[in-house]
Amino acid sequence: MKTMILEHQNINNTEANKNYWQNAITFDAYMKIAEERFHNNPDSNDEHQEYYELGLQRLNRTIKTYKVDADQMQKFEAKNFNGKILIISEPWCGDASATVPAVSKFFAAAGIEVAVFLRDSDLSLIDQFQTNGTQSIPKVIIFNEDFSVKADWGPRPQFGNDLLKKFKENPDTYPREEFYNDLQVYYAKNRGKDAIEEIISLL
Repeated sequence: MKTMILEHQNINNTEANKNYWQNAITFDAYMKIAEERFHNNPDSNDEHQEYYELGLQRLNRTIKTYKVDADQMQKFEAKNFNGKILIISEPWCGDASATVPAVSKFFAAAGIEVAVFLRDSDLSLIDQFQTNGTQSIPKVIIFNEDFSVKADWGPRPQFGNDLLKKFKENPDTYPREEFYNDLQVYYAKNRGKDAIEEIISLL
């Protein structure tokens, strides 16, 4: 109970949230880090090293294929939202590579400031937004104008959560490899649309 109280206090600490924002980076800078880690960081001690190439490929694929949906933009504009979007992510994350570029491009097109906070640079932020006790990413934090938290979303759309639930309940009949394949096929076809729709519903 003590931990929950501390987390609740941190989430509503607008000065702390402003500090997290100031230590975040632009999406373009995030992409540069993704490229640098793949090309210039052959670190055998980095447990994520093998995922940087695939993560970068998926990031670039999402960037190339995503197009702002006019209906979604109309829904967003009706919300009269004037806050900021902070995305907790890392370049090696498969779920993040499929959604972060789309979310970033959509809200940037809507005139909303978007920044990316590298999860592993300071775990105190993701620890306030854990998913079932895990530090899963991406997490989209919706800030009001005063840096109070309006809502959060992540780490994946409901369809992805349903696939994960199916895998966990039936690992023998629905093995991990099939789950991962189905999830990536979904991401490739959906192109971030469901993630954006769910985030808009929280505004």
